[in-house]
Amino acid sequence: MERKEISKAVITRLPRYYRYLGELLEEGVERISSNDLSIRMKVTASQIRQDLNNFGGFGQQGYGYNVKYLYTEIAKILGIDRQHNLIIIGSGNLGQAIANYANFERRGFIVKGMFDVNPRLIGLVVRGIEIRGVEELEKFIVEHEVQIAALTIPKTKAPEIADRLVKAGIKAIWNFAHVDLVVPDDVVVENVHLSESLMRLSYRVSSMQDEETERRAQGQKQT
Repeated sequence: MERKEISKAVITRLPRYYRYLGELLEEGVERISSNDLSIRMKVTASQIRQDLNNFGGFGQQGYGYNVKYLYTEIAKILGIDRQHNLIIIGSGNLGQAIANYANFERRGFIVKGMFDVNPRLIGLVVRGIEIRGVEELEKFIVEHEVQIAALTIPKTKAPEIADRLVKAGIKAIWNFAHVDLVVPDDVVVENVHLSESLMRLSYRVSSMQDEETERRAQGQKQT
């Protein structure tokens, strides 16, 4: 059967559903309606139903959603019901922060190795993982069946390292380098540009401040 194409917007919302359903499980909630879930998530009930209908719906009219079942099914859709071996290239502050984030392991992402070019970092151990030199990269990927690589390196070095990763068999790159990578179609890249995210936040804050200033000016004119 041909797999249905799911929009990027729907996929982007799935981790939020998973997070909120996890919170409901922790609270002991067994079932929830789309209306109640919409109030929590601040997404319309119609949007929730449309999103979940892409994968079969999962709900029953008059009953709502079984929280544990839906949580489990979304985990399967996201692929976090299985283990993904991960390496980190770039073992500075950001790379070490990723390695130290224990929640990744609970989601099935196991950090198998860390790599760097800095001789002062090579040999250090972060959360039980020894930092290695990048010359060991290809061999390590094959021996440990690594599927995902996180790049936390300068943008000038990222394209070269990305090429090596692809040739070694990596199928997904979590890219924190501020550069757009050119990779084959069968390799997935998720870009995380922290400065761009901060600029979007700055835009929203500035817009609200400008609107507030304009309202005050209008109020002063009226008085």
